[in-house]
Amino acid sequence: MNQSVIGTKAMVVSPHYLATAAGARMLEQGGNAYDAAVAVSACLAVVYPHMTSLGGDSFWLGYHHSEGKVRGYNASGRSGYKANIEAYAGLAAIPNRGVRSIVTVPGMVDGWDAVHSEYGRLTWAEVLAPAIDYAENGFPMSKDQYHNTVQNEAVLARTLETADIYLPGGQAAKIGERFKQPALAKTLRRLAQFGRDEFYKGETAKEMTDFLAKHDGLLAGDDFADHKGSWVAPIEGSYRGYTVHQMPPNSQGFSAIMALHILEKFKLGEMEHGSHAYYQLCVEALKLSFRDRNAYLSDPAFTNVPLERLLDKNYAAALAASIEMNRASTEESQVLGSDTAYAAVADEEGNSVSFIQSLYFEFGSGVVAGNTGVLLQNRGSFFSLDPNHVNSLQPAKRTFHTLMPAMACLGGKPAVLYGTQGGEGQPQTQTAIITRMIDYGMDPQQAINEPRWVWGRTWGEPTQELKIEGRVSQQVLDSLANAGHTVRKVKDFDGIMGHAHAIRRDEQGFLQGGSDPRCDGAAIGW
Repeated sequence: MNQSVIGTKAMVVSPHYLATAAGARMLEQGGNAYDAAVAVSACLAVVYPHMTSLGGDSFWLGYHHSEGKVRGYNASGRSGYKANIEAYAGLAAIPNRGVRSIVTVPGMVDGWDAVHSEYGRLTWAEVLAPAIDYAENGFPMSKDQYHNTVQNEAVLARTLETADIYLPGGQAAKIGERFKQPALAKTLRRLAQFGRDEFYKGETAKEMTDFLAKHDGLLAGDDFADHKGSWVAPIEGSYRGYTVHQMPPNSQGFSAIMALHILEKFKLGEMEHGSHAYYQLCVEALKLSFRDRNAYLSDPAFTNVPLERLLDKNYAAALAASIEMNRASTEESQVLGSDTAYAAVADEEGNSVSFIQSLYFEFGSGVVAGNTGVLLQNRGSFFSLDPNHVNSLQPAKRTFHTLMPAMACLGGKPAVLYGTQGGEGQPQTQTAIITRMIDYGMDPQQAINEPRWVWGRTWGEPTQELKIEGRVSQQVLDSLANAGHTVRKVKDFDGIMGHAHAIRRDEQGFLQGGSDPRCDGAAIGW
């Protein structure tokens, strides 16, 4: 089991040790947390391709010491101009895989450029250098990538360009074998040379959109050329003296704040950690927040998301009063993707970056766009084809998004950076991590190591199960089942719980880093 890492100056955490090391290299070369974060993000797009890619989206929360405030950048893409319900006539839903699942423009590269150009200190080429190296010269196939590749062989084999990369010779590379992506290396080199616009207006954009046009895709050149992410003010809540920052809609971040506001009405720290009461309260608080998330979340440019009411503590008190300690409510979850990579960086100057990126499903659409090496996301497949649904498909619209990096501050300065992989599981695991640190005094690593749960569906599993890791006592499992939860005991450290990471700045100013033992990640601090 991973042990806590403590640093006096800086800390980097991510779900792949090579990406963590890339961030540390940027700091050693004189870069700041923003340089390191972009390097980590780009590296993850290479060494964790089942979870993230240049063809996906990202969300960023950052605190720059000179500004003294938290800012967010929404690097999620909008649907294409040709993307409308009529384009899927005769279908009940947008396909989950293949070219027709590619509905939204990838926002990732725009996010790198925005964050780096606003706050970075190193050159653009320097921060992309580790990613280029690993794409060109290869890296050891990780256990997590191998297992996900094997599980998704049928999806990866459907497209020649995808199969050539991820199933060389017709099968996945073995764990520890060198895995190279020369086409992706070429694309990254072009980005390093020509900048952000190469991906949205240059030869890379043309290659991707020509490929999509050839295969009856919806995204075209003007969709890419017109794309631009946005700087946003984070939404805020509070929990026992901490100010909790999340990304605003189209992110589901407000659901985690709602859950904390509900839990704040209970004396959680006086209840035994890992008891029936602990799990019951956390699960029920989250289910109540999901009910409102499912009712309202979409692109705020198209619909009103009543955040003032949802984040009001009087509303939280009313929701808290509805929770019964020995009875499970009958809320329903949605089918959300689970491929995501969360990471965070804190540097010696006091800068902090909490960020997350994704393809939606593992390997996204399963389609590599031509000879670019870029695997495209299927995030837009979550749009509804029901014109009356809050998240209905319309042109130039952002979809309901699971990605939600978090940052909790004390005295106006970052105290905890935290987040996790796993669509429906993200608010749940975030709630586990932050309550364990604040209510029970755990360090980040212990908070991550402790048994976790995930309620509801993951894609492909239409159940309302409460999955709980096997280290939870049978007595607690039985009591939850008796309360009406559909309890399923899973492995002691189960990947379905997501890959969580966290950094905490303690009372002495030391940085504590935690990395999830359920993945291939690492925390590096010094």
